[in-house]
Amino acid sequence: RGKMEEGKAYSPDGVFAHLEMLEARAHEAAVKQEETEQQEEKLARLKARVQELRLQRDELRAKVDLQQKGQLGKEGVVSDPAQPSARAVLEWKIKSVKAMLQVFYLTGISGKLTKRGVCFCISTAYEGTYLDSYHLDLLTKAEVQIHRHSVPIFIPLEQIAKKYLQTDIRRFLSVLSDHLNAYAGRRYQADQLQDRFSDRIEGTLQRNSLCNLLVFNYNVSSKSKTFPFNVRLLYGDLCCSLPTEVTVSCTPDAPASLAETAAAHSDLFRRVALHKAFRSFSSAEES
Repeated sequence: RGKMEEGKAYSPDGVFAHLEMLEARAHEAAVKQEETEQQEEKLARLKARVQELRLQRDELRAKVDLQQKGQLGKEGVVSDPAQPSARAVLEWKIKSVKAMLQVFYLTGISGKLTKRGVCFCISTAYEGTYLDSYHLDLLTKAEVQIHRHSVPIFIPLEQIAKKYLQTDIRRFLSVLSDHLNAYAGRRYQADQLQDRFSDRIEGTLQRNSLCNLLVFNYNVSSKSKTFPFNVRLLYGDLCCSLPTEVTVSCTPDAPASLAETAAAHSDLFRRVALHKAFRSFSSAEES
């Protein structure tokens, strides 16, 4: 009986079942880690939202104070409450900008006042790893204008500015930050894949400047043979670092079991960072 159990444990079916179990465990661990990171990001966003609401409250209070002060003009004459003095308006703008800078500091956006406006610095990061910073110099005259910037040309800065810059500068910076962080995250994943799993990648990983389209091949072993998997990842949402469309295909002569493997890999690519998915594959195969 012992020999029969031993033979069963080392049979092909038993080995594949064991590998599937290990891969499932690795996948579960990766998903839990991803959920933890998402919870931390959500907490940071909630803290930033609290600060933003406090800022809005302070702005409303400042507007009320300005209206009350504007009611009393020279020689006790009541003036139009909607037309406060130029000095009061300037003080309110400075106070509002300083409060806004404090809010954005919590979300990776910092800034400083300049003689002609304000200069913002948008820092990007992925999985707690600092990546790049981009600068944006704004002129705050009658109409807010972008004076200089270091935002990559393929980021839709002009469209974002046209939609938000004149009406809601906080929204403008928030959307621009989302675009930059998502781009940095996609590029970081592609770099990690090339650096850490080059032995599994067949040929060159193809990507465009925005890193919202990745195409590559990698090898999968089955029954002592190696079969190439072709992958196409499309990131339809430019504010997201996970793909919206995933296509994983194998050669026609591959065993039927690899079709299930391709489907499992495709599902993992949709929910887990690219290099984490490969780490899960490699851990399962090594085990």
